[in-house]
Amino acid sequence: MTITDVRGIRVGHWTDARGRTGCTVVIAEKGSSGGVDVRGGAPGTLGTDLLRPLTSQPGAHAILLTGGSAFGLAAAAGVMRYCEERRIGRVYRDRLIPLVAAAVIFDLAVGDQYARPDAEAGYAACVAATTEPPAMGRVGAGTGATIAKLFGPVRLGGVGTASRRVGDVTVGALFVVNAVGDVYAEGASIPALSQATPLPMEGSRRDTVLATEDGAHTTIGVIATDAVLTKVEANLLARAGHDGIAIAVRPAHTQRDGDTTFAMATGLAGSADLAMLQIAAVEATAEAIRRAVA
Repeated sequence: MTITDVRGIRVGHWTDARGRTGCTVVIAEKGSSGGVDVRGGAPGTLGTDLLRPLTSQPGAHAILLTGGSAFGLAAAAGVMRYCEERRIGRVYRDRLIPLVAAAVIFDLAVGDQYARPDAEAGYAACVAATTEPPAMGRVGAGTGATIAKLFGPVRLGGVGTASRRVGDVTVGALFVVNAVGDVYAEGASIPALSQATPLPMEGSRRDTVLATEDGAHTTIGVIATDAVLTKVEANLLARAGHDGIAIAVRPAHTQRDGDTTFAMATGLAGSADLAMLQIAAVEATAEAIRRAVA
């Protein structure tokens, strides 16, 4: 079960295996009621204000999750171009403007620091977007992700996805895990991946990854549902996702992380109780994070 179980949602990856970076896009062609919640102390984002409850636009047509740190935000231009070509966006008189938001992870210390997702990468991720279950692990925005940088040993992160049903409605989550903390199994008091292969790096490059500078780590993701939600409710759904992060990642929401959750409600399946949707979002988020590093 993945985020593409949500009606109206497509996901695509672009991966640079050699440069060890990439990007992932979540598309709602018919638009969505959107929300966002930023908890980490060092976020890297684009277009988040349009998703806040007091702004006039209902939500985004696409959410970009990307490597490359701030440089990776250039990939959003490719997402915009793809949406414009396919008439995905809000119409203003005779103009069409896609609404795109984005968040980044820092992966410049892992592969080639000059290999960053650009506009062509964002466009390619959109072309690859389907309703099929998306690949997980070291693909897309999770290609250069790492975890456990606070205490080590540093290990590979990635991208993961999961979903839950609430009656006739689906709640899905897709998260990129590049946390300073470690990932824990459900109910576990030790990291879930204590036997996993350490990151294959040595010397100063490994020391760079082990460093815990602000802004070098984050967990970012999208929670999508086909329930009918207002913009305020979508923001509350995004907020619930942080409970899922805190359950699976320890520590979470530090000053060194840029933890950010987006919400997209396509409204294609009907209504559901918000509290039940929030519970599903927490569960799907925690499972998606664990799948990302499995």
